[in-house]
Amino acid sequence: METPAVMEEIFARAKSWKRRVVLPEAATDERTMRAAGLLLERGWATPVLLGRQQDLLTAANLLKVDLKGAEFIYPVDDPSLERIVSRYQERRAKEALSADQVRGALIAQPVLYGAGLVGIGAADGMTAGAVTSTGDVIRAALKLVGLAPGVSVVSSFFAMIFPDGSDWGHRGVLIYADGGVVPDPTAAQLADIAISAEGAARKLFEGFQSRVALLSFSTKGSAKHPRVEKVQEALGILKEKGPELQVDGELQADAALVASVGERKAPGSSVAGKATVLIFPDLDSGNISYKLTQRLAGAMALGPLLCGLNGAVNDLSRGASVEDIAQVAAITAVQSG
Repeated sequence: METPAVMEEIFARAKSWKRRVVLPEAATDERTMRAAGLLLERGWATPVLLGRQQDLLTAANLLKVDLKGAEFIYPVDDPSLERIVSRYQERRAKEALSADQVRGALIAQPVLYGAGLVGIGAADGMTAGAVTSTGDVIRAALKLVGLAPGVSVVSSFFAMIFPDGSDWGHRGVLIYADGGVVPDPTAAQLADIAISAEGAARKLFEGFQSRVALLSFSTKGSAKHPRVEKVQEALGILKEKGPELQVDGELQADAALVASVGERKAPGSSVAGKATVLIFPDLDSGNISYKLTQRLAGAMALGPLLCGLNGAVNDLSRGASVEDIAQVAAITAVQSG
């Protein structure tokens, strides 16, 4: 599959912005080190690598990776260390950790330190997870970056990118949320997932036209069930928290996506039949749907990308390739804008 035009646009923006993205696993993961070189070669971002500069350069030379233009931070003697220690103690006061304990944890855990750099504004974003679990990446982000104002939960989304010329979504892009983090969101969490995913999509794709559909097996009360009521409640919360959003629910998938069905099942809706952001009622449906769309419709599945945080942090699959890591880092750079 050729690189879709919307992805080329993301890479072009990353290249023009030159953001600083922490790759905290480069010292221990060959793929991440190679991805740092790829970012520099393509000009998508300035990689910020954690560790002794000479050690990192030696490792890079063995891999024939050119790190000219990268930044190196050795946490032990980094001037930002004490600021991050203070931020951790302020945000995690209930842990009652001493400065020495926090300092030790930060030095020992590169992903935690990278999140701290983002949290204090010393880096624009962080991409991690090649050798670190999703849970540890998210916990680090929550501790030192924190949730976006007014949001109660960190979540994720997939950008399903169809071949150029597709009529689905916005210029062939459909947003699926949540497909990777929250197993069974409450109505309030579902509303926050919608707000986070919609905002992330607008930041990532220039000119993105948001029409948010809260999905269900029911359309406008066609079925009665507590799961339907949860989606209906989420719609009410959304209309209060985000009155400017174009949002509707509950909608079945065909009512959300197919104009003729939307007109019949939800007449007068500004979203039905032309949704661009699909909010799934649980992780089962979101995860299953993105995989079916990817395999059966031939769409590129970009993600899961984290949203709901007060900064740009993204997780990687531990099976990520060098290209995957570089692309997610470029996306992180754009999300930081």
